[in-house]
Amino acid sequence: MPLIDMPLDELMLYQGRNPRPEDFDLYWDRALAEMKSVDPQVELVPYDISARGVECFHLFFTGVGGARIHAKYLRPKWGPEKHPALVFFHGYSGNSGDWFAYLGWVSQGFSVAAMDCRGQGGLSEDIGCVKGNTFRGHIIRGLDDSPEKLLFRAIFLDCAQLAGILMSMPEVEETRVGAVGASQGGGLALACAALEPRVRRVASTYPFLCDYRRVWEMDYAKAAYEELAMYFRLFDPRHECEEEIFTKLGYIDNQHLAPRIKAEVLMLTGLMDTVCPPSTQFAAYNKISSRKNVLIYPDFGHETLPGAADKILEFMNKLWD
Repeated sequence: MPLIDMPLDELMLYQGRNPRPEDFDLYWDRALAEMKSVDPQVELVPYDISARGVECFHLFFTGVGGARIHAKYLRPKWGPEKHPALVFFHGYSGNSGDWFAYLGWVSQGFSVAAMDCRGQGGLSEDIGCVKGNTFRGHIIRGLDDSPEKLLFRAIFLDCAQLAGILMSMPEVEETRVGAVGASQGGGLALACAALEPRVRRVASTYPFLCDYRRVWEMDYAKAAYEELAMYFRLFDPRHECEEEIFTKLGYIDNQHLAPRIKAEVLMLTGLMDTVCPPSTQFAAYNKISSRKNVLIYPDFGHETLPGAADKILEFMNKLWD
């Protein structure tokens, strides 16, 4: 079998390359305290769509820094009894997609919240002001400022905050909430579970936002990670600040958040993935201490994985148990 990364036996042991800041835990403890101090001012705006048996809403809430964050919220019309729920996260630069995409989950009895990441392709606000460039992507947004200004810090907190809001819905059983996503969404599902430990199940497909230094060293700072190369070319062409830069990126590296996860995790990965290299994904996976499993697609890259949706359905349906 051809290889674009380590052999599978090495991947299963790989522990990552990107530095972990010394105050990492304190950083996220402070961030969570800030998030919990925010009045979310949750607003549900009914959305009229011809979907039988489903109620649809635009859900808005206030996140850290005062941004109004948007999510689609769908719930079954039948019965007042509490039921499981899922929070969905989309790929990099995208949005929560069409309402239709979530109707199958609602037909299975789940309520669903699908978030638009701030500053990307949906309705959520990005109102932060930082020093330095904002042209080439969100990973490096705020890198020239204090670590608290990293944009993905705010986005990670939005994910956890939305999960908590979902758990507070009167129709939702708060102990039966799962997180789902692919690529950026897969990384955000991991971050959500790390920062909201009540999340019970996570389905993460080829997660993004892991082990940035490994991406750089493999020369895969292209496509979704292109902004890493652009940052060095524009602002540190001789890599004089390389250690400082990768250490600061360590605050928003899912491999360092992974030990906080208490949920059961299902990861799906293609061994030919040149967008989110397998080793970067395993850097996070190998640090998860809760129950976990990884489904391997040896011949597939960053693309649709056959049967993956069915496996995720089977995995999340166990929230009913």
